[in-house]
Amino acid sequence: MSLIFEKQLQVTKEHIDANNHVNNVQYVHWVEEIAAEHWDFVKHKTDFPNDIWMLLDHHIQYKKQIYLGDIIQIKTYPKPPEGIRQPRKVEFYCKGQLMVDSSTLWVFVDKETGRVKRLEQDWLDKL
Repeated sequence: MSLIFEKQLQVTKEHIDANNHVNNVQYVHWVEEIAAEHWDFVKHKTDFPNDIWMLLDHHIQYKKQIYLGDIIQIKTYPKPPEGIRQPRKVEFYCKGQLMVDSSTLWVFVDKETGRVKRLEQDWLDKL
């Protein structure tokens, strides 16, 4: 598994708030979106491709603002598990500079039972 997953997008007027920069809620949406895209990209390589991740906690640090028309690079990667929690970083870059830094905690859920599922501590190493 490639532990780093990236995508690029251009900021459009739908992403902008009344202060003329990317809306804070938009970043949360992008964090969830890129995490889901990363999982969709690699889940077929696991023994549990039908199960899902749920966002448990998130922290976002805004270093600089991003504006209409800016092209941003979004980079995400999982960090080593912490018990049943799976930390993930999501970083937003513009012109090579880190603009927004996100740390999130996720839990893995068995889609059939709806229960949290504990993954092995080294599950990332096996991919």
